[in-house]
Amino acid sequence: MGPVRGYKKKRKIEKKVEHNASASGSSEEGSVDWWDVFSKRISGPLSSVKGLNKFESVFRISRKTFDYICSLVREHMTAKQANFMFLNGRPLCFNDQVAIALRRLCSGDSLITVADSFGTNHSTVSQVTWRFVEAMEERGLCHLQWPSTEQEMTDIKSKFEKMRGLPNCCGAIDTTHITMLLPQSDLANNVWLDRAKKHSMILQAIVDPEMRFRDIVAGWPGKMNDSSVLQNSNFYNLCEKEERLNGNRMKFTEGTELREYIVGDSGFPLLPWLVTPYQGRELSESRAEFNKRHFATRVVAQRALTRLKDMWKIIQGVMWRPDKHRLPRIILVCCILHNIVIDMEDEVLDELPLSHHHDVNYPPEICESFDKTAFVLRDKLSLYLAGRLPV
Repeated sequence: MGPVRGYKKKRKIEKKVEHNASASGSSEEGSVDWWDVFSKRISGPLSSVKGLNKFESVFRISRKTFDYICSLVREHMTAKQANFMFLNGRPLCFNDQVAIALRRLCSGDSLITVADSFGTNHSTVSQVTWRFVEAMEERGLCHLQWPSTEQEMTDIKSKFEKMRGLPNCCGAIDTTHITMLLPQSDLANNVWLDRAKKHSMILQAIVDPEMRFRDIVAGWPGKMNDSSVLQNSNFYNLCEKEERLNGNRMKFTEGTELREYIVGDSGFPLLPWLVTPYQGRELSESRAEFNKRHFATRVVAQRALTRLKDMWKIIQGVMWRPDKHRLPRIILVCCILHNIVIDMEDEVLDELPLSHHHDVNYPPEICESFDKTAFVLRDKLSLYLAGRLPV
């Protein structure tokens, strides 16, 4: 029996559609789009993922967010010609490149594992990932910025106050360690040896009520304490010169003014613009209540850092001899991606557990440094929360 009439013509059309989808990354509904083609290339454990959420399972983000990221980096990534290939000789289209880079960042898998999963080689994965990182640095910083308008800061302060009552609070600060595996024999690596006896790099982050990163510092050795990292940051310098956290002040009835501030744990110094909890076990009722409210407010920073590591696993596990000049840039891009998922109101957020254990097995730090004025202001704030100091 001969072929059905029109069969050859139909096959030619299908091949043309498949080729166009592969080349352009088209996602028009009703056509064979990029993902339909790309998903068939997946091999190994990833190929066994079934169901409607397969895309989310592979990339940890929705297709909507993926498409937005592509639109963000397309111009930068396609400005330079490159001949990236699959092992079968077919070229990687733009969407293929973004997909491979995102998989490398979100899975934390080795270059070889990612390459094997998608049918390419590890050098291609490395080059594509770095090209993506450079593009995100260039095009994605709009998603990681300090609030630029008074209204934006007012909204942030209002949301923080609704949490547990802290007025005029503009952010929560915390640090986490990005662990690395460095040779013990190289004495120069001791500077990266932290208090948990691991080699690590520190990430300091200031977070808003929605767990969005507003300011980050990455690159300092794990040996440094939280206070030192803070004092070496541009954020610290700006605050000390009152060029940041310099908005509307809150006035108590007896004349004391409370400037804008952020909250942090006991590893940070107590400053007029950085409120830390009371130390000690025998605390008055008002101070104990203050500490509870303080913790419930600053926990957003801990949760943000935990989610960052959970979603972008390249910085969660131990990195083998990383390029210490490139690692801060990878951390920055992971933070930008974290914010994009929030800004896009990605549905994957609904499925993520809330945890604040991002630095397991690290003993807490205690900073004894404090500003005398800040000590008085914290007492005033404590009394205000207890209802004993009106405004």
